[in-house]
Amino acid sequence: MAIFEGKATLVTGAGSGIGRAIAQAFAAEGSRVMIADVDAKGGEETVKLIEAAGGTAAFQKADVSDQASVEAMVKAVVDRFGRIDHAVNNAAVDPEVTPESDWDITVLDRILSINLRGVAMCLKAEIAAMQAAGGGCIVNLASMAGVVGVPNKPFYCAAKHGVVGITRSAALAQAKNGIRINAIAPGFIETPMALANLEPGGMTVDFIAGRNPTRRIGRPEEIGAAAVYLCSPYAGFTVGQTLSVDGGVSVS
Repeated sequence: MAIFEGKATLVTGAGSGIGRAIAQAFAAEGSRVMIADVDAKGGEETVKLIEAAGGTAAFQKADVSDQASVEAMVKAVVDRFGRIDHAVNNAAVDPEVTPESDWDITVLDRILSINLRGVAMCLKAEIAAMQAAGGGCIVNLASMAGVVGVPNKPFYCAAKHGVVGITRSAALAQAKNGIRINAIAPGFIETPMALANLEPGGMTVDFIAGRNPTRRIGRPEEIGAAAVYLCSPYAGFTVGQTLSVDGGVSVS
């Protein structure tokens, strides 16, 4: 039997890349999945992929930088599926490849509003829904840039370090309520967002792979598997942790 049979999962930023892979992984384990994204075309495509594989999914357009949109998103999960058992806060942007002399504070505002403030607002709404249901599991997507420094990405690093911090704090407060909160810190994963940053940063896939102990880059489905694990009964005693899925680069 699938481990999430009858459960309901929310995945933000699920219109492509890591978010799509996470949504597919939860659906493969029997969960009904709400796909949330600002990109309606991508979100609907994820729904079709899940349904074609025999799963159950629905789409809700959502902007995690807008509080009303976040609240409507969580309400849509409860209205559609009756509850929310898991939430994966994955939505993020990464527009930054900027040396210190060229820092643009408007970029900081955009990154923080989505990558950190967005996670905070999602957590607030998800926790309230899960408390009403008697518990649940939340996974926040941090990054390797949330546990180590990355040159020319100061604002992205700041936001992702913040995700690690908010995960730890919220996890301590909510464990007694039956809500487990953890984070994942992916390394370089083959997604449209990550690949788009290579050329501006003067890098190639081969260069990134060569610096990784595994001599390859990561695949989105590997992050999906990590999210499934953290929400599963196998991780029942795992609270407030940041699981690095980066091929060992953060410890090399």
